[in-house]
Parts: sequence; structure tokens; C-alpha cells
Amino acid sequence: MSMTQQPWTGGRRVLLALGGLSLLGACAQPRPEPPELAPVTVRPSPSPSPTPPSPSPTRRPRPVQKEPRYVVPAATAGSGSRVVALTFDDGPHPAYTPQVLKLLRKHQVKATFFVIGQYAAAHPDLVRSIVADGHAVGTHTWSHADVSRLPAGRVRTEVGRAVDTVATTAGRAPEFFRAPYGSWSRTTFEVCAALGQTSIAWDVDPRDWENPGAAVIRSTILNQVGNRSIVLTHDGGGDRAQTVRALRSVLPVLLDTGYRFVGV
Repeated sequence: MSMTQQPWTGGRRVLLALGGLSLLGACAQPRPEPPELAPVTVRPSPSPSPTPPSPSPTRRPRPVQKEPRYVVPAATAGSGSRVVALTFDDGPHPAYTPQVLKLLRKHQVKATFFVIGQYAAAHPDLVRSIVADGHAVGTHTWSHADVSRLPAGRVRTEVGRAVDTVATTAGRAPEFFRAPYGSWSRTTFEVCAALGQTSIAWDVDPRDWENPGAAVIRSTILNQVGNRSIVLTHDGGGDRAQTVRALRSVLPVLLDTGYRFVGV
């Protein structure tokens, strides 16, 4: 896979105590996500056009960020316990999103799903299932476009169209945005602020989209995770069976070692 854009940097070293075994945390930096996405069939609008009209903002404008959020805010974390935010990109997927939801339900864990707009439009029931289970839904553009390379009008369409789709489907406007490939730009931050979106990155990246094996995904998460970490995983965009298998063992370990799962 070729890298088309260097992601914004961020990360830190953390130490996770797992019983008598100490796992030394590695510095994690946002890395590009895979451009290959499974095709979906989306019913065209009555009057399709190459560039749909830009939607109007669905939330109050927010301050323009200078960089995405890499870790859980200190105010959310509070004190007295370690917290971690689990996130999923590239869904919803009819095969893997239900498996992920079942697993999260079993362990009573809440997560944040950054959905692709056209997939949300194709699978509205899955979006509603995510919300019904108490998870947060953010957006990941309409078509998994590299927004750092687009002019303001097209960024507004990619972000705004996904935001409007989720708002209509879920009955509430999303608040969080994640740029595909971890590639942001000043224009992207300005558009997101105008649309009431907070840009969210991550500091733990097991690169599960590469399908390196469930054991590798598991060990990478446990080696990199720390208090206030935001963990990047995927429930769509390809075969995510390895991700599901890895999380089956990751979630109990984090819960048993005192982590509390929170939003981004």
C-alpha cells in the first residue's frame, strides 16, 4: 500500500502492568489507513450529480483545532482510575459490525464508531443498532476520501454529507470526525469547526487493517495502551475477523487490569 499523505504525529510511551508481566509501551503515531474498501451499493438520489450540494451545518460551530485530539481529555478521564477509548473505523459492515456489537455488549464496554457515510446510508439499521447499544457515532467522510488533498468545497461535501446522513439515520447529529489515513489539513479543521465536529485521532494503532494476525493485534494494543489512550481498530473496509478475535482477549485483560472504557 502506498502512502499518499504523512499523518499528523503524536504518541507517547506507556507502561501496562499485566499481573506479574510488565509490557513496555511503544510510542504510537497515527498511521495511514487502507484505501481499499469493499464496494457497497447505494441507491442514487433522484437527481445525481458528480458533486452534491454542500449541506448546511447541523451543529453549533466550534473553535478551529490546530491538530486532532490524540488522547482522551483529562476532564473525561477524571481521577482514581485508568481510562481508554476504543474506536472503530470504516463501518458499518453487515458481517463484522454485529459481531463487534455482540462482543462489546458481553463485556459492557462502550466504544465510538467512525462510520463512512455511504456505508451508513446502505446499512441504516446497523447505525441505529450502534446507537441503541449506547455507543457514540462519529463520521469518517462520505467516501473515505483523503480530505487533506481536497479544496474546501469538496471537504465540506465529504464531511457534511456523512454528518447529515448519520443525523438523519440515528436521530441525532454526530459530534466527532476522523480523517481517513490520519490526514488532516487547515481547511479540514475549518470545515469541521463550521459543522460542529471535533477531529479525533489516536495514539494506539495495531494496524489491524493489514490483517497481521489476531495475536499481533492483541499484543500491539496491550504494549501501546496507557491511561487516556485512544485505540484505533476497524469494523469495516475488509475482512475484520482477526480484529474480532483479538478483541475477545484484549477486552477482558484491560478490564481485569483496571481500565475503564470511555468516549473520545
